[in-house]
Amino acid sequence: MTDVNSDDGLAAGDFATWVTGMQSALRGERGSDVPCGSCTACCTSSQFVHIEPDETDTLSHIPAELLFPAPRLPRGHVLMGYDERGHCPMLIDGKCSIYEHRPRTCRVYDCRVFPAAGLRIDDADKALIDQRAQRWRFSYPTDADRVRHDAVRAAAAFLGDHASEVFDGAPGPNATQRAVLSVELHDAFLGREPDVQEVRVELSRRRGR
Repeated sequence: MTDVNSDDGLAAGDFATWVTGMQSALRGERGSDVPCGSCTACCTSSQFVHIEPDETDTLSHIPAELLFPAPRLPRGHVLMGYDERGHCPMLIDGKCSIYEHRPRTCRVYDCRVFPAAGLRIDDADKALIDQRAQRWRFSYPTDADRVRHDAVRAAAAFLGDHASEVFDGAPGPNATQRAVLSVELHDAFLGREPDVQEVRVELSRRRGR
């Protein structure tokens, strides 16, 4: 069994290969390929799971009473909550009972985004995810790997420093959202720092796809 609390590092893969695959997953072109082993940190950390209206197969495998409308999203978007322990209700005997039919959110989730962006999760309920995430160790076989990692971290720092400007004064993204956005937007930070307007335009373009 994988020990989430172990100080041993975990091989996260070559960074450039990982970030390209992660961008593809975020575009909905594939799922994330995370070497989770027996870790269920993301399933036991009080996470709401967003399920979109087109995920009919997933919805047919989850009892309706476990779902409720997703706030501020169009009709048909729902969330699945968690039990009194903070566990996903579909986690049974330590395993996902609907793995082949799991939501898109779960298929894309990859805790390697946190070390990629240089971020920690400041949420006591998600301490296990943070512990797992900090164990990942990327490899850098080429200069391109390090250049891309620098760009992801630069994007994360920029989104933290300019959140009010990028998001029109709205509350800035949480650690998860910021890490994901830094992966999505990092191409704009390769070897340069764009201005706020460029980032706003790029964010709008990607969200409109």
